[in-house]
Amino acid sequence: MVSGESVLALRVLSALAMMPVALALVILGGWPFACLVGLAAVLMAVEWRQLTLARFNGLGGSLAGASVAGLGLAVVVLASSGRPVEALLALLAGALIAALLAWHQGASPLWIGLGAAYLALPALALVWLRGLPQFGLQIVVWLLAVVWTTDILAYLVGRSVGGPRLAPRISPGKTWSGLCGGVLGAALAGAVTAWAIGSERLLQAAGLGGLVAIVSQIGDLIESALKRRAGVKDSGTLIPGHGGVLDRLDGLILAAPVLALLGLMLGPRVLPWP
Repeated sequence: MVSGESVLALRVLSALAMMPVALALVILGGWPFACLVGLAAVLMAVEWRQLTLARFNGLGGSLAGASVAGLGLAVVVLASSGRPVEALLALLAGALIAALLAWHQGASPLWIGLGAAYLALPALALVWLRGLPQFGLQIVVWLLAVVWTTDILAYLVGRSVGGPRLAPRISPGKTWSGLCGGVLGAALAGAVTAWAIGSERLLQAAGLGGLVAIVSQIGDLIESALKRRAGVKDSGTLIPGHGGVLDRLDGLILAAPVLALLGLMLGPRVLPWP
């Protein structure tokens, strides 16, 4: 049996290997960043098929999974070309087409339609946020710092403190202490990261960081529910110590669209930059 310390060490080593590459592509922006997002969307589509369409191993499941992956790539290409409205329309139309295709082939239209939106929407949000003039890079770096801090501190505090379970029927390992630790850590990370990259609205950055942390943990619980439904521990085995790509990005999947939606609804002032 692998010890908890060994799992933690493997998680840390994997994160240290992945983070510099991810940050480098975020800094480059443009098509290099879009390729990273597109690759993640395709890998997540493969895992989504395994989680939700495992019993459809024939043509229906394969076509449905391929349609989700193709939709994710199309949304990334359109968003990277400076056409976010067209990307959103393609997402909506593509999700409907994917659901109808799945239904025609005998697979589950509900799950494949949800998957199309669930995976393509964060891809669109990330590319749109990174493409914002002047502060796109800062916003994405801030978002990643907050989500990563939430994941790390929720895990460490939950293991160290323990206490009442957050959602025992969905994810028995998650605790209220872990959630509180993640939220407080994310608020601090939001303020510190905002200060480090030139913002003076530190209280706003801290408050927004706490909100993003809660959203991120909801995304984590959604993916845990999917895995419980499928009867598996991890969405995949690609990342040592973390499982699959969905396991690693589950918080970002929900946090990125929520942050983008806040920016669209309330204007750029909701984000901690002028």
